[in-house]
Parts: sequence; structure tokens; C-alpha cells
Amino acid sequence: MTMDAWLTFAVIAGAVYLFVSEKLPVEVVALLVLASLLTLRLVSTDQALSGFSSPATITVAAMFVLSAGLQRGGSLQRLGALLARIRWGWLFALAMMLLTAVISGFINNTAAVAVFLPLVIAATVANRQPPSKYLIALSYAGQFGGVCTLIGTSTNLLVDSLARQSGETGFTLFEFAPMGVIFVAVGVTYMMVARRFLLPDLGVPEQADSGHAGRYVVELLATERSSAIGKRGSELLPDDAGDVVVLEIFRGRQPVPSPRSEELRAGDRLLLRGEWRDIEQARKKLKLDYDQVARELDGGTEDERLHAEAMVAPGSHLIGQTLAAVRFGHTYRVRVQGLHRHRLAIRQPLDRVPLAVGDVLLLDAPEKSLEAMRSDPGLLVLGEREQDRSSIGRALLAIAVMAAVVTVAGLGWLPIVGSAILGCIALVVLQILKPEDAYRAIDWRVVILLAGVLPMGIALQNSGAADWIAEHAVTVVGGFGPVATLMAIYLLTSVLTEAMSNNASAALVVPIAIATADALGLDSKPFLVAVAFAASTSFLTPIGYQTNTMVYTAGGYRFTDFVKVGLPLNVIFLVMAGLLIPRYFPF
Repeated sequence: MTMDAWLTFAVIAGAVYLFVSEKLPVEVVALLVLASLLTLRLVSTDQALSGFSSPATITVAAMFVLSAGLQRGGSLQRLGALLARIRWGWLFALAMMLLTAVISGFINNTAAVAVFLPLVIAATVANRQPPSKYLIALSYAGQFGGVCTLIGTSTNLLVDSLARQSGETGFTLFEFAPMGVIFVAVGVTYMMVARRFLLPDLGVPEQADSGHAGRYVVELLATERSSAIGKRGSELLPDDAGDVVVLEIFRGRQPVPSPRSEELRAGDRLLLRGEWRDIEQARKKLKLDYDQVARELDGGTEDERLHAEAMVAPGSHLIGQTLAAVRFGHTYRVRVQGLHRHRLAIRQPLDRVPLAVGDVLLLDAPEKSLEAMRSDPGLLVLGEREQDRSSIGRALLAIAVMAAVVTVAGLGWLPIVGSAILGCIALVVLQILKPEDAYRAIDWRVVILLAGVLPMGIALQNSGAADWIAEHAVTVVGGFGPVATLMAIYLLTSVLTEAMSNNASAALVVPIAIATADALGLDSKPFLVAVAFAASTSFLTPIGYQTNTMVYTAGGYRFTDFVKVGLPLNVIFLVMAGLLIPRYFPF
């Protein structure tokens, strides 16, 4: 190998480590990759910046705006409301998955799941059915539908863009559809069985408390009247406190050195972790209070206030911010009483914790504050809440704009990037979205990630690293035939996607797939399809795909629930890829 190849591998190894460890945000890692490749002269300046002008990057940004148009127009909410009228559990599950899959073929699947998530929770609770029997199916259905069209996921567009950069023909808007429909049918059938036998029954949350699923971290204040004053941290909790744990004791906003042996004083703050009901029971017995510093947030009388849960949505302006930095309570006129996160490694006051996608905030708020929060695309208000009513005319206009974008691109009158940009302009001109709403709708983290990882694929090709990997891959699996090689590419992409960003894994494997096809003297298109499908379907872990993270938090699942349901589905899709890709995309 050349020195450039070794340097490229070193950059990629560092990127993979940072993606997997999540020590830095993915978009920051992508920019580090770009800067490293440019500094080491592995790509030219034009190549390093080509991701920002790539049709894939611009199209993804435009699709976020088009998705927001459908959400703000109210068309998705109306479909969700119709879905919620179904009372039979099996029919509700089937209709939910099919509807989500169809919608996810044309708008960002994360947006589709974000809209349906609170509606599904509300409908299942109203029908006295456990939401945990439905939410993983909702996430997976969004991924099933995303592989059916070129615009279903940002990964499909990224694979298409990388292919065209390499001189390949790329894909048309509906080229994935014939095979994608089969994947949807098999995936939905599997989930209809899995939801009955493999998905856990975590019970039906009480409507009065909005669910409060999972374990929360809660910060409580010890006042003079608290019975906990004078007790050591190890002695604080009553015997019937369940799984509640004292994480830290803060004195003057600083943690005490030994919380288990330190005696509690008036004015100290306790950081507790556990099931919400157990924490609330312990709080009442110990006469602990929530922080009441800002009295003006109390509003009216006590009976006007509600408990609700709000999830930090993908692309939210709150990601990476702390509650204190954004003055969350004053901005939304609510009190944050607890934080639920799938990784509960929290050892600092709640207002100093940087927020992440999927975090659920337990709120004490008046109804008017919740109404304001529902209009914020960065937050999802969970629980049984009446949705904002919207204009039928605006909903129909938003649908018409989206249909026109798809039709113009599907008939080949304009490239998808051109029709998508015109669609965004139409939404603003028709006043379905304001310009500032369009800007806020774009998940700039995804855009930066795409722009940053595209040069990684170029470096793999320029340095010869992709050819070196392909030669060794052919030596190992090439003797078993092209189908075995294709399945190896699919498996590699799938494994990488479970551990890191799906777009990053696609950018890494596409050059290898193209080089492998060239080494075997085969058409590269089947291998590119394998990368696109594998990177867009992540079932094994709750962190492999954003929709998985959302339902993981909202449903109160365990990590093993995804493994139990997702592993067989990953194997099924791997086998299907080996059987169907060569049929629809011959070598």
C-alpha cells in the first residue's frame, strides 16, 4: 500500500472510533474527517468541499423542508387521528406499519415516526393496550418504507451521489421500489408475529400520569421540614423505595465528596434515579420538594397544572444545550421535574446536563404551555393530548406540493434536487411555511454530516485504499461467487450501521463496493443497492437509527428487547438481499 492509503486508513480508524464512542457529535466528527483529509493532502480543496455542493446534501435539506410542510399543514396528524380510531389491536398494528411505511417512502422517516409516536401512545393507552407492543414496530416500519424510493432516506441519496461521483449511472426515483415493496411485506409480516411473541408487555400506563415510562433522574430539594435532614446518604431512602438510588448530594451546586456517608443538610439537593412512582413515593415520605426558585412559573392554581412528557426530537435546537443555557423553564413556562435517558450516566444538576436526541423531560406545566410546546418542532409532547387543529386547505396544498415534486422527478422532467427546491419555494409562496420555519425544519447536523463524510469516500478511491480492500475481499470471499460477495458487503454495512452513523457507514463502504465489483468484472449496481438497503435498515440496537432511539426512550424498552426482535429480522433481510438483489439488479 501507498503512504496515502495508510494515512487514509488512519483517518478512517479515528473517525470510526469517534463515531462509535460518541465522544463528539457526529457532525463534528465529519468536519474533523474533512479537515484531516484536506490537511494531509489526501483530497484536493474542491474535493474536500464537494459535499456541500453535492445534490445529495441539497436534496436532503430540501426534503426536511417538504416534510415540515406536511407536518405543519396537518395532513400527517389527520392520518394519525384516523388511525387512532381503530380499536382492534392486530388491525391497528397492521394499519400503523403500512401507513408509516408508505409515508416514509416520500418524506423523512424520522419525521413520520415523530408525528405518529405521540398519537400511537395516546391511542394504545385509550384502548387499554401496552404501547410497548407497538412502538418498535412503528420504528421498524419507518425503515421498511425508507428503502422503497431514492428520497426515502438520506442514505439512499448519499449512495446515489457517491456512485455518480465515481462515474456510475446512479439510481432513478423508484428504482428501489419493486424490491423495496417485498422487503416491506416481509418486514410487516414478521413484525405482526414478533409483536405478539417477542415484544415485551410493559403494561398500560395510567392516563392521568401520561405514562412516565422508564427510569428518571430527578433533582429534589431538602427543606427545613424534611425528615431526611441529619441522615447519611446510605440511610436516606425508606425500605420500600424500590430501585431508587441516591446518585449525588449537591451543596451549594457542588457535589459532596462522599454522598453515602455525608449527612444531609437543609438546602442540599439530592440527585435520585429510579422508576417515577418509586421516586414520587420516596419524595413524599421524606418531605422533599422540587426546586421552586422561579415562583413566577407557578402560574395559576394547582388544579390548572398538568404532568406531561416532552421528548427532544431529532434535529432539535436543544441538542447539546443545557436547560440553564436556553432558560428552558422561562422560555416554555414549565418546570422540569425529571429527565429520562437510555444512558443514565448523569452525575450533575439537571439544568447542567447537555440534552440529547430521545431525552424525555418530565414537566409540570399549565395546558397553555403544552400547547405552545406542541408547535415547537424540536420537542414532541407525549401522552394523550388533543392535537392542534389545522386547515384542510393547507393540508391539501402541502400534499399537492409533495405529489408534484415526486411526479416531476419520477417522470424525469427535472432531477430530484431541482424539483425538491421548487417544492420548498412553493411551500413558502403558498404560505404553508414561513421562511424562518423552513430554515428551522432543516436538520443541519445531518446536512453537515453528509457534507463531511462524502470526501471520505473520495479519499478511499484516490489513495488506492478501496482497491486494496477489494483485492483482499475478493481473495477471501470472491471464490464463493458474486452472491456471497454481495452478502458480505451487505453484512459489513449492516454491522457498521449498528455501531455508527448510517450515512458514515455508507460513505465508508460504497467505494469498497465499487472497487470490489470492478475487481470481479461485475456491474457495481447490485453492490450499491446492498449498501443502501443495509445502511437504511438498523434493527439490532436502539442507537443504530434515530427512530429506534426515539421509541426506545418513549416505550421504556431494554437494550435486549431490540436484540431479541431485531437480530432475526437482520438475518431475514440479509438472506432476502442475497436472493432478491441479483434478480432485480443483475450482475
